[in-house]
Amino acid sequence: MEQNIRRVGTVSRGIRCPIIREGDDLGAIVADSVLAAAESEGFALRDRDVISITESIVARAQGNYASVDAIAEDVRTKLGGGTIGVIFPILSRNRFAICLRGIAKGAKKIVLMLSYPSDEVGNGLVSLDKLDEAGVNPYSDVLTLERYRELFGYGVHEFTGVDYVQYYGDLIREMGAEVEIIFANQCKAILDYADCILTCDIHTRARTKRILKAAGAKIVCGLDDILNAPVNGSGCNEAYGLLGSNKSTENTIKLFPRDCKPLVLDIQARILKATGKHVEVMVYGDGAFKDPQGKIWELADPVVSPAFTDGLIGTPNELKLKYLADNDFKDLSGEELRKAISESIKAKDDNLVGNMASQGTTPRQLTDLIGSLCDLTSGSGDKGTPVVLVQGYFDNYTN
Repeated sequence: MEQNIRRVGTVSRGIRCPIIREGDDLGAIVADSVLAAAESEGFALRDRDVISITESIVARAQGNYASVDAIAEDVRTKLGGGTIGVIFPILSRNRFAICLRGIAKGAKKIVLMLSYPSDEVGNGLVSLDKLDEAGVNPYSDVLTLERYRELFGYGVHEFTGVDYVQYYGDLIREMGAEVEIIFANQCKAILDYADCILTCDIHTRARTKRILKAAGAKIVCGLDDILNAPVNGSGCNEAYGLLGSNKSTENTIKLFPRDCKPLVLDIQARILKATGKHVEVMVYGDGAFKDPQGKIWELADPVVSPAFTDGLIGTPNELKLKYLADNDFKDLSGEELRKAISESIKAKDDNLVGNMASQGTTPRQLTDLIGSLCDLTSGSGDKGTPVVLVQGYFDNYTN
């Protein structure tokens, strides 16, 4: 019997693929790449394996791009082209700077309101210790640029070496708009400066819009309202607009991919036809985890996964092995303990919410957990593995 016990649990493999270009048949490329990797490395596909595709190559294959000029035209149309309050942007050359170029080009003046001491995803402007020393209350105090510099001087981002306050201000001026910069964390503070507001927060955007509208703002848009339809033939994203976009060139962005469900179903069908195995497939962007050193929360995309097959709906339903070993079966050991735990797993309820033996397990969405694993596996640089194959994720101790 010992010979038949599987010695390996979850395995995450980066799959190398060709460089993807606009118009490529991505479903065929992904399926063929996974099958070729299995043959080359000597592993077999199994039911409930997960094939994950990074959103970047999906958007590239779709040709989902837009120019700074397209952003500017949409901003001008929707927010009037005069003074626009731009609030709560994240501090990112890749994620927001190119969007800001277009926003500034579509306005006469930008009042830029930055959250502090950090942006929504944890990029820091100033430390909490410095706020304490200065006697500043970030929940209530509104700082002008002059006051901010007087208190905190000039500082650069720990990882990028960029002073984002200076960088964003210069960028707005380069695009021909006036700029005024303030620092505040209450969204209503912007209404003392402008009544046409573009709120750039990601995960709190619905609340921010609600508060601003209730406080009497004339126009309120979010990044998800900009390029949510094509402008002069540009790409777009109906659900998320500019959210999830990345810099492509100095004048273009790659938008978050759109309408990905047909792709994941196509890949699932191709693998079933080739191997007889029913795999799950998902598209993933940023993982959802926090860096303990820089305090950056990775998730700058609006969601981890914009599309996935139905087998990835839901959350894990797991028992905590150490709880069972330390409590229910604390007097057992060896083979007797193994059998007792195996039987508990086989007999577990379909819903373990509230069960003490499940405490400490992770009740996050499967797509968020698997997407985070895949984001770490594929990396964001030159690994060349935009597809990740996860095997054994749905196994447990009894398999």
